[in-house]
Amino acid sequence: MNNDSLTRRIVRRETHASRTSASMIAAFLGLLFCLYVLLEATLQALGQDAWLTDPAALGTWLSGLPAETDATVLGLSGLLILLVGLGFFLQAVLPGRRPRYALPNPRAAVVVDAEVLASSLARRARLTAGISAEQVLVTVGRTRVDVRIRPTSGIPVNAEEVRSAVQEELQLTGLDPQPDVRVQVSTLGVIGQ
Repeated sequence: MNNDSLTRRIVRRETHASRTSASMIAAFLGLLFCLYVLLEATLQALGQDAWLTDPAALGTWLSGLPAETDATVLGLSGLLILLVGLGFFLQAVLPGRRPRYALPNPRAAVVVDAEVLASSLARRARLTAGISAEQVLVTVGRTRVDVRIRPTSGIPVNAEEVRSAVQEELQLTGLDPQPDVRVQVSTLGVIGQ
């Protein structure tokens, strides 16, 4: 295996969530069901009474399920089974991305958490706008970076200048694709910062 494919595998493992927990839960539930069926079959083969229910009686009850069953209990159990199945289905189909970003580097796999990237961009926005750290809030998403600024009262902030500075800082990271930068300057100022 060459270094490029190894680096890609490492980056993918660090930027995408593992599905191990969902597969372990599904395997555990399947194992419990199989053990229960094995226990009941063993008890029936030995001529003993069933532990919970006779498998033949359970099959007969399941085949005629809607008859003589409370509709509320039947509906709620069906909804519960649907939600569990939907949870497993979504876990399998959705990409499961973590809030982390891979930065290009020729020598190593570099993965940065979204909070670290947001902190760096907030520092650049703060220095460009000439305000304190408490007056800037930066959130980083896959396709967009939102910068919210609360200026000091009486001192205007040039939103376009802040946007271009944050965009420049973002280009230095080498993220591909580059997210859009949006700057929102609050109309309410902060006193005495």
